[in-house]
Amino acid sequence: MQSDNPTAAILVIGDEILSGRTREGNAHHLAQVLTATGIDLQEIRVVADDTDRIVDAIRALDRTLGGAYDLLFTSGGIGPTHDDITADAVAAAHGTTVEVNPTARTLLQERCDRMGVELNENRLRMARIPVGATLIDNAVSAAPGFSIGATHVMAGVPEVFRAMVAWLIPQLPVGRPVQSLTVEVRRGESEVAEDLKAVAAEYADLSLGSYPFRDDTGWGTNLVVRGLDAARVDQAMAALRGRIGL
Repeated sequence: MQSDNPTAAILVIGDEILSGRTREGNAHHLAQVLTATGIDLQEIRVVADDTDRIVDAIRALDRTLGGAYDLLFTSGGIGPTHDDITADAVAAAHGTTVEVNPTARTLLQERCDRMGVELNENRLRMARIPVGATLIDNAVSAAPGFSIGATHVMAGVPEVFRAMVAWLIPQLPVGRPVQSLTVEVRRGESEVAEDLKAVAAEYADLSLGSYPFRDDTGWGTNLVVRGLDAARVDQAMAALRGRIGL
């Protein structure tokens, strides 16, 4: 699919994801949001809680560091424990250091005061922000995310991640939302492959795909047409339906 929309990658950070202990859902949520807002998600990576691996991934993905994409979103590793190392790794990737951010500290102190708990050393870790970064609001639990270069760093806890995404996306450059149409056929992929290939060749500016499924009544295939021009998507779907006899 041809597009001049901003490009993006998602970097999911955490041993708990790679071990299978935690089911990853943040990338799925963000992918839906990006598609709806005209940001072209092109890659998702998952890395361990390892500073070198995180640094390498950020440098490969953040265009301001010579990487591949206009925008990079990360999930995980900015909590209060010793293995929450994302802030330090992001700082290293961007050639800066980490310090307690005064605004972040105030936000955490106010939340601790409301809860009647101490802002201890562990909680204060969540105010450690790379020098030069700007904060991402956290309407759920106060501890902010942050942005530096093209890297936007958010929490791994799903409720907090979603709140950060909701605040962040309106601040970013966006493009044209992707238009999508789907038709379900009760045939296997191999039976419609040639028809799909022919229409895809005719509408090379669009993305056409086939996605098989099985349910109580047997096998079927969802045929999907995606693009930025709604009229072209309509035309391609009409051509596809005509070829397969719908």
